[in-house]
Amino acid sequence: MLHCTGYAANGPTEPLRQIQFEQAAPGDDEVRIDILYCGVCHSDIHQVRNEWHNTVYPSLPGHEIVGRVAEAGRAVTLHAVGDIVGVGCMIDSCRQCEACRGGEENYCSGPNSWLATYNGPGIPRAKVRDGVNIYGRDNTYGGYANSIVVKEDFVLRIPPALRPEQAAPLLCAGVTTLSPMRHWGVKAGDHVGIIGFGGLGHVAVKLAKALGCAVTVFSTSADKQEAAQSLGADFVLQADEQVLQSLAASFDFILSTVPTKHDVNPYFPLLKRDKTLVAVGALEKMEPINNMFTAFHRQSFAGSLIGSIKETQAVLDFCAEHNIAPEIEIINIHAINEAYEKVMDGEVRFRYVIDMASLR
Repeated sequence: MLHCTGYAANGPTEPLRQIQFEQAAPGDDEVRIDILYCGVCHSDIHQVRNEWHNTVYPSLPGHEIVGRVAEAGRAVTLHAVGDIVGVGCMIDSCRQCEACRGGEENYCSGPNSWLATYNGPGIPRAKVRDGVNIYGRDNTYGGYANSIVVKEDFVLRIPPALRPEQAAPLLCAGVTTLSPMRHWGVKAGDHVGIIGFGGLGHVAVKLAKALGCAVTVFSTSADKQEAAQSLGADFVLQADEQVLQSLAASFDFILSTVPTKHDVNPYFPLLKRDKTLVAVGALEKMEPINNMFTAFHRQSFAGSLIGSIKETQAVLDFCAEHNIAPEIEIINIHAINEAYEKVMDGEVRFRYVIDMASLR
């Protein structure tokens, strides 16, 4: 067993605190990674605070992980000790269902679906030994820690052109926004709308611009206008009904990155006929859709869930090729609880990334 250190919460209203835990040593097809950086995703907050009603405590979040391979099992061929690698939202899947066989592990339909990097049932990977909470149930622990063990084929290669700390958010925010653009055929010359301009939204703008699209950002925060325009996007305040009316039937694709329940009905009049609005930020019941309008224009409302391992590697390579990097702010792990509050208040510009050297 490996003796590890991380930050976890013991309940939905509890702050994250440092814990010691034990982790199984890597098997033949696994690698152990010394974690260098971990992004702070809004999903981490949802999970820690049990807003999806499925959290197992202690909850040790983090699924935007970049680190260095410290140990490789004897059957490992994809990575070598010393490689800079990444781990996203998944660390395994059933490998038997239609989705897994087709290379879409993120839609795994096995008994437990895919295995989440943290809060994931299925593999007894960690046991807390902090003297207070003895944790013996199956669970997984994420990237707010000094080490993680992962199956080699769920580990991503970080291209040398990407700085490790900037690559971290791409493992979730990057693939979550590029995957639906690719799936729904977004192409050069299209007009793309991005609802929300936070951790996911600003990455979505950069990716859509790199695809050759005209981009418009819709936001409730006027103070984000300058940042959006600096990336080459037009900016519209969601409350500006006159501007919204002027944009009627002008969009080929709209992506909502808002992380909480919200009303998307005002955006369907902006879509062309036969086009789609996709929500990726909010994993909860949305406001009812006005099907009278969508039916008369044969429009679609859809969801999309992160991306496959292949897609995640593709977004890393795409960003390296096009010199795309998220806007990040490096923080100390000891500031994580304060960082959560700032994320909730919309104060971060635009993604916190934890320097895990501070854990030492």
